[in-house]
Amino acid sequence: MSDLQLSLIALGVALVVAVLVYNKWQERKHRKLAERIFSSDHPDVLLGRQPTADASAAAASAERIEPSVFAADDATQGVAQGVAQDATPASGERAPLGEPPHELADPAIDCIVRFESADPVGGAYLLQTQRLVMDKLDRQLVWCGFDERAGVWERLTANGAGDYCRLRAALQLADRRGPLTDSELTLFFNGVQHMADLFLAVADLPARNDILARAAEVDRFCAGVDIQIGLNVAATAAPFSGARLRGLAEAGGLSLGEDGMFHALDDAGATLFTLSNLEAAPFVADAMNTLATHGVTFTLDVPRVTGGANVFDRMVVIAKQLAIGLGGSLVDDNRAPLPDSALTLIHDKIVEIEQQMAARNLPAGSAQALRLFS
Repeated sequence: MSDLQLSLIALGVALVVAVLVYNKWQERKHRKLAERIFSSDHPDVLLGRQPTADASAAAASAERIEPSVFAADDATQGVAQGVAQDATPASGERAPLGEPPHELADPAIDCIVRFESADPVGGAYLLQTQRLVMDKLDRQLVWCGFDERAGVWERLTANGAGDYCRLRAALQLADRRGPLTDSELTLFFNGVQHMADLFLAVADLPARNDILARAAEVDRFCAGVDIQIGLNVAATAAPFSGARLRGLAEAGGLSLGEDGMFHALDDAGATLFTLSNLEAAPFVADAMNTLATHGVTFTLDVPRVTGGANVFDRMVVIAKQLAIGLGGSLVDDNRAPLPDSALTLIHDKIVEIEQQMAARNLPAGSAQALRLFS
């Protein structure tokens, strides 16, 4: 056997040994990472309180109440009963030490997965991979990573340049379509685990049944406070003039949006309530001078507005001004006149809903409420 052959054999053996050593080193490194993650003492804030037997039974039999307009004639009869009373208080206003702030990942309304890697992962690349792996997941999913140099958690963006070892994936538990389903959770868990395998990371997946129970609980509470208030101003004789209607609406501080409705906006530009055509045609700026309609509707989406009771009072004032200025009357959905006593009942119902949401640490109009009621 020649010297060249012996040298090649020795080189091959050396390469095999190097690969084995490298694999052992990688295995040891990731085993230590997994031990560090899974042995850490972090309480499950999301599931801090287990549902009682009665609550579980109620969850099994409860049906989702879809968003609906709380008609003013219902207020005169004292309806809109059955607002959920079994809401579990949220875990608290501050995130646990070392975890993202609740603005990024809130254990009260999100399924949060701890995702940690021994080597830094590019945030933009991770998001690109997630879109490929979980392209059929149609729920709000937020990734955030810990910037080691700045010492802060930040939301990952498609154009971000950050690299992270500590990451969190937060999947929203419910919205107005209903709670997170078992198939959606499966898609999420499988996708996160696949990404962990690709990036040589460790994903700490929470218990499936606990997440589904929490999603149903959040949805049940939201369904109980998901109320929209509708007030109608109907013509009593001739139809309303579009030009006159627009002038009165703008005098009341409303502006016509591209969606065909007038909007009352807060200082940040968020919608407080809307004014829409009672008939099918939307309002169009260029056609307002020729428009004629037999009525308009004011709508207040209670859980999405801060200070809803005061906003409702303002809406009533503008509605009455329109009724006088247009020659119409303030009526319910059955065209029955609305007395002040009925409006007072609606005001009190809004206050009740606001109190329930505040007790849940999900104030009406907060960022969390806007996410849930979307």
